[in-house]
Amino acid sequence: MARPRVGIIGNSYLINEEYPAHAGGTMNSEAVAEVAGAMPLLIPADPRFVSVPELLECFDGFLFTGGRPNVHPEEYGEPATEAHGAFDRARDAIALPLIRALVERGQPFFGICRGFQEVNVAMGGTLYPEIRELPGRMNHRMPPDGTLEEKFALRHKVQLVEGGVFHRILGATEVMTNTLHGQGIKTAGPRIVVEGHAPDGTPEALHVADAPGFALAVQWHPEYRAACDPVSRPLFEAFGQAVAAWSRGERQPLLQSA
Repeated sequence: MARPRVGIIGNSYLINEEYPAHAGGTMNSEAVAEVAGAMPLLIPADPRFVSVPELLECFDGFLFTGGRPNVHPEEYGEPATEAHGAFDRARDAIALPLIRALVERGQPFFGICRGFQEVNVAMGGTLYPEIRELPGRMNHRMPPDGTLEEKFALRHKVQLVEGGVFHRILGATEVMTNTLHGQGIKTAGPRIVVEGHAPDGTPEALHVADAPGFALAVQWHPEYRAACDPVSRPLFEAFGQAVAAWSRGERQPLLQSA
């Protein structure tokens, strides 16, 4: 029997600084295939090649991954500054309307890092360009040096809302995460429910209120060693269950907060 299909939103990338490519981290595919139990397929996130209606019909669920480019601030009504970094307007043009369509259809999706930020923006929220410059905030960025193990090491706790969706999935109200990001939520969209915060108050986990399907996102990187991490594995397993249900023509409503 064919596995459910999960579309992984890719990033624009230059090989050797000159050859354009669509890229996706191998660890995303590993998490989808080995933990969620679905077939991972990389999507060239560019409206020249794909459209939202086509994607909705081709896939059972979607993974909105991290990426170095940030969501363009024009998408939430602010001018671009040097602090906002690099952009990928083609990905913006696919990811943001796709998220809104998925929410309304109840089709499962899981957002990670930039994907977390995309969900907030798609639902009407805004972002800080550089949270480490805010008073009292930590530096959540990836260390510039070290091995992958050192870069993706667990860095801080995230406090989860008791009785919330993440508490129900993970069975805990406090978890350790490998958060790696520069931007963060400034104002949450009207339907965005922030369920997890870092010790400095930075939002780290969210779901979309009243979404008829799996609609979760985290600011950390659960795709790294997802099969053996006690926080990552349940998240991808829950996502996989929702995707499998969709592929069978069933709808699996997201457990709302108690």
